[in-house]
This record gives sequence, C-alpha cells and structure tokens, in this order.
Amino acid sequence: MKRGFSNRHPARRGAYLIPSIFTMANVFCGYYALTEAFKAGLLTASNLELAAMHFDYAAKAIGFAVLFDGLDGRIARLMGTTSPFGKELDSLADTITFGIAPAFLAFAWGVRAVLPEPGTSLTTHLASAGWLVSFLFVICSAARLARFNIQSTPGLTRPERLEHKHFVGLPTPAAAGLVAAIVHVNAGTPMADTLWVPFWLLLLVATAILMVSTWRYYSFKDLDLRKRRKFAVVIVLGTIGGLIWFYSQPVLLLIATSYLLSGVIAKLSHSFRRRRAGAHAHEHEASGPHSEAL
Repeated sequence: MKRGFSNRHPARRGAYLIPSIFTMANVFCGYYALTEAFKAGLLTASNLELAAMHFDYAAKAIGFAVLFDGLDGRIARLMGTTSPFGKELDSLADTITFGIAPAFLAFAWGVRAVLPEPGTSLTTHLASAGWLVSFLFVICSAARLARFNIQSTPGLTRPERLEHKHFVGLPTPAAAGLVAAIVHVNAGTPMADTLWVPFWLLLLVATAILMVSTWRYYSFKDLDLRKRRKFAVVIVLGTIGGLIWFYSQPVLLLIATSYLLSGVIAKLSHSFRRRRAGAHAHEHEASGPHSEAL
C-alpha cells in the first residue's frame, strides 16, 4: 500500500513556513484591496476614471487572494505541514481578505460611488442600508469561518458533519470572489443609476445568508494533485487558465456566479427529490389497503 509524501518523509521545520508565506500573501492582497478601495472612494467625486482604476485594482487583489487561499492549505497537506497555528492564521487572514475587504469594496463601489450627495431622505436611507448590509456581510463571513473551524476540529462535532467533499454554506472566498468579479466585469466603473443600489444590496444580503446557510457546496478537496491525471484534464485546466488570462472579466464572473448557483440548484434538486419520494411513499401506503381488499 502506497503512502503519501508526508508519511514517507517527515517535514523539515522550515517547510512549515511555506504555507504561511501564501497565507501572508493572502493578507497582503486583502490589505491592498482595502487601500485601493479607499483611494477610489476619495477620487469618485473628482476623477471617476482614476477611481474606477483603483476599484478594479481592489477587485483584482481579492481575485489573487482567492488563488493564494486555495494554495496554502493544499500545499500544507501535500507537504504534511498542517498545524493548528496555520489553521488559525488562515482563518484570521480570510476574515480580513474575504470579509472586511469585499464588504468595504461593495459599499464604496456599489453604494457610496453611485448615490449622489446626501440631501434627500431616499439617499440617506440607502446609504444607511448599505452600511448595515456591508456590516452583515462581515458578520456572516466571520460566523462562516468560525463554524468551519469548529467542524474541522476532531471531537467537537458529530462525525457525520465532517464532510470532505462539500462545504457547509457558501465559502467566504467564493462570496468575496463574486463581489470582486462584478466590480471587475465593469472595469471598476460604478453604476450610474441610483436604482442599482437596492438590487446590489439584495445580492449582498443573499450572498451573506448563503455563507451561514447549511446548503452544501463542492469543496474540490478530493482532487489529489499527487495522482496522475489524464491528458484531457490538463487540456481543460489549461483552457480555463487561458480564458481567464485573455477574457478575465466575463469568465471570472461566470465562474463565480456558477459556483454560487451550484449550491442553490443542488439544494432545490435535493428538496424536489425528497418531496417526490415522499409523495410516492404516500401513494404506495394509500393504495396498499385497497389492493389487499381486492
């Protein structure tokens, strides 16, 4: 029986730093996204074109953070360098990068940059609602990460809830990636219509609720990079990478939207199958006595 790399060779002490480097890159991207969104917010009234550029930089930084977040844990598992410290550090990094940074970007780009100067009651209420909804996004992302830490700790939860192939609730990188993809597909340029703000806030509320829901999302953790892959898989991955490189705006939005909807569709499909199975069972029970009487 073959064993993994981590079982054949004990990891060196310096190897534990490698996953942490990717985690620090994650934190840097989150901090950079915050500073760029702040710069854009200051420039919105005076130079919209320059503000859009900074908004787009913030969105791209969150996109790179999603990449680094996917690499740090996978590299740690491949090298056998997983540790409680790394898990907690990754969780704190995700709170900044996938909680605070996208919430601030969503508020600055989708609310403050769209609304005119305060003066009407509608503008004031929308601005207040934007602040509350963006704060809700932060709370739900922190709760999502805390629940993930508890569920991934042996002995603290029921074994049947420790899923390997699925996440419980929308992962925070996916939620942040959706916000970044929407900003990026518009090249950072804020919407010009005030009516856009309520729809934007509803989308943020729905995304926040999905993070703390119990709906399952595929985790991709069962994809073992140490196994040999068919050449077709390499072609598909290369094609996706090329599409992202040349057509990043529509492709990233399509990926983010498809992943968010995958959990919704899976939940609705599962509910429909259960309801249909229950209806068939009820019909079978109802027809049982009649068939016996005949």
